[in-house]
Amino acid sequence: MTDLQILVLAIVQGLTEFLPISSSGHLILAPYLFGFDDQGLAFDVAVHLGSLIAVVTYFRRDIWAITRAWSASLLPGGHASSDSRLGWAVIVGTIPVVVAGLLLKAVVEGELRAPWVIGLTTIVFGLLLGWVDTRARRDRELGSLTLRDALLIGASQVLALIPGTSRSGITMTTGLWLGLTRAAASRFSFLLSIPTILASSALVTRDLLAIDGPVDWHALGLGVVLSGGAAYLAIALFLRFIERIGMWPFVIYRLLLGAVIFALIV
Repeated sequence: MTDLQILVLAIVQGLTEFLPISSSGHLILAPYLFGFDDQGLAFDVAVHLGSLIAVVTYFRRDIWAITRAWSASLLPGGHASSDSRLGWAVIVGTIPVVVAGLLLKAVVEGELRAPWVIGLTTIVFGLLLGWVDTRARRDRELGSLTLRDALLIGASQVLALIPGTSRSGITMTTGLWLGLTRAAASRFSFLLSIPTILASSALVTRDLLAIDGPVDWHALGLGVVLSGGAAYLAIALFLRFIERIGMWPFVIYRLLLGAVIFALIV
């Protein structure tokens, strides 16, 4: 891989992993715009590791508080708290996508990666995000999240197995539909991404271990650093400004992205 390819793909993946704009829509465009060859499974694992490090670093205090409260609630005489309930919500919300990912892996990696599918889902789910953001009450904070809410958000995350949907986009859409504020829906989406990225990376790593070949440690290391930095910046800026700007800037961006995919690729 060239340094330009590493730079572009790592930053694109890091930025789009958490913004509701479809990472797969961007990554499918890169080879057409820059003439890149396929980056391979090892690089995919590296950039997802960078994104994972970023979200864990940003939410490190939340993760510690949730883990401590959840563990304490399991002990005899332990009491439920908002943090322990949030821990259960993340667990419950992760189950649907893990099960679906194992059952549908072959289909997702095959037919559903067609450019027209990615272009269509980028547009359709972008419009859905905009419609829900406009109509939603947005009056519930994260502490009001129930296990039913978590299960519904987790079930919607299964749709993100279809490339172009955007995992963060569909989970934020469902959170808003359930009445969460933009910030609360976004925070839960980001927390839910941690076990989801871990699970998907484990599946890809399993496939990677079955492949013999040289390892480009320079590309992998740079991919981790660049994607991690881009992802951390995306999370920080998104949470800072989302209540003020709303979802429509991302909706418009998705419509333009989908149009470009249809114009250049399909």
